[in-house]
Amino acid sequence: MKIAFLGLGNMGLPMARNLLKAGHEVVGFDVVAAQATRLAEAGGKTAAAAGDAVAGAEVVFTMLPAGQHVLEAYAGPGGILARCRPDALLVDCSTIAPATAREVAAAARARGVAMLDAPVSGGVGGAEGGTLTFMVGGAEADLARARPLLEKMGKNVFHAGAPGAGQVVKMCNNMLLGIQMAGTCEALRLGIAYGLDPARLSEIMGKSSGRNWALEVYNPCPGVMPGVPASRGYSGGFSTALMLKDLKLAAEGATATGTATPLGRMARDLYQAHADGGAAGKDFSSLFEDPAAAAALLAKLG
Repeated sequence: MKIAFLGLGNMGLPMARNLLKAGHEVVGFDVVAAQATRLAEAGGKTAAAAGDAVAGAEVVFTMLPAGQHVLEAYAGPGGILARCRPDALLVDCSTIAPATAREVAAAARARGVAMLDAPVSGGVGGAEGGTLTFMVGGAEADLARARPLLEKMGKNVFHAGAPGAGQVVKMCNNMLLGIQMAGTCEALRLGIAYGLDPARLSEIMGKSSGRNWALEVYNPCPGVMPGVPASRGYSGGFSTALMLKDLKLAAEGATATGTATPLGRMARDLYQAHADGGAAGKDFSSLFEDPAAAAALLAKLG
């Protein structure tokens, strides 16, 4: 199958590589030329422009930073909707506002083109290992077309509902993840302050009622768990800036629906202070090394 993949960053590149490993022809594009070169080194093809990558593709995947990038890529002059085949299937794996996902899906539907929103969970490790979870919004028939490809990149594929529903699930999931990570950092710092070994503390909590993904799979304390960002200077992984973006999406969604999410808003403010302190480019687990962000939030709360 001929596939176009736009957005070859920390997540998109390994996802595209897994499609290559499955025997598909992948033509990639990224605004950072070096990323496209890395795809070519893995056996893929590259295009000089996004529209060139899309032309002739049976399926188009996008993994882009934010909603404005998705709107521009799909509905902008010479964008995906203008260049794609009428029978193409479009799958956006970016994390954006549900309203934006519905807007793009409506534009695709107006041109008679099938589209899914399919944000992911699992981080860079999941993208590299092909173990991502896909949360899919759109028609079930379109998901049936996409499922064989999604299963080459992930181990869980869920149909969430109508267009935009995948983004709602992702928004809720990442708000909860931000809260869990903040709580895990606090619990570990408290135990260390009492002189406990963080590895032993993590082991015990991991077998107790406080167990969670941040503690067991993505431990934020350096030296506790090999292979995670905390053990490589908080490099790679899921940046603080992206977590903050997702927490802001959740706060906006809460306002739009009149839903009370006090912990979600506190997590947003905590990550805002962390980013403002210079950690925007570090992995979001780096909150562990920034108790000053917590102090700033406590001061704000009075």
